[in-house]
Amino acid sequence: MEENTNSTAVSKLKQTGAQAAPSLFTLGNLACGFFSILNAAHGNFAKAGWLILFAAVFDMFDGRVARMLGTESSFGIEMDSLADAVSFCTAPAMLMYFMVLQQYPLWGAPIACIYACLGVLRLAKFNTMALAGESSKKYFSGLPVPAPAAVLASFAISYSIMQSHASGHNLHIMTVYLPHIYNVVAIAMIVMALLMVSTVPYAAFKAKRNKKMSVWFMLFLVCLVVMLIRFPQDIVFLVMSSYVVFGLLAVLYRAFKGIKIEK
Repeated sequence: MEENTNSTAVSKLKQTGAQAAPSLFTLGNLACGFFSILNAAHGNFAKAGWLILFAAVFDMFDGRVARMLGTESSFGIEMDSLADAVSFCTAPAMLMYFMVLQQYPLWGAPIACIYACLGVLRLAKFNTMALAGESSKKYFSGLPVPAPAAVLASFAISYSIMQSHASGHNLHIMTVYLPHIYNVVAIAMIVMALLMVSTVPYAAFKAKRNKKMSVWFMLFLVCLVVMLIRFPQDIVFLVMSSYVVFGLLAVLYRAFKGIKIEK
């Protein structure tokens, strides 16, 4: 009975033209990437960073809305990848170029270009695997492009706040380490670019959870949300950086223990 009610609700939504909603989210993603590049070129690094994070929010919803409405299509997949190429490959590369890398005339631009190119290769690889039915619901093969984009974008925001070029508050630990992070941005971009085209498995968080969340985990989530409200850019940076690093550590741990990954 419940399934019939849900299918009827979805059918009514389709009749109202709601099937266009996923494409609108994708266009929102693309628009954020476009304006992020413009802001980065004019030195508004914090605004450019926020626009990349907003693009990530749009990207989170377009696929979910399409699955909910049953309107998934190859057109939508290709459109999503094109938007991601702008928002999560080109935009963060341009942001880091204007903010950090342009002070290195010899290799600043090539590093930004390599990051963008390998990000696009990662998107092409993802689409190819999805069409061939080789993708996994548990793991991504290689680092998904929104993750390093969020790391770079949140770093730009936090650094701008530290320099009083943007409003907001930073965690004390971030204020201490931000100058050191600034000095290794180029290396971090190369590492993350290589991880994007690697076969390192990263958790996809798409599979349904059968186990109930523990009380301690729920308390941790509540604390995380509170901190996210107070220091949004710092928490995004710490969480997404941990995601990048733990993916590598998990590979080393599995290799040491001889554990194989379940697809």
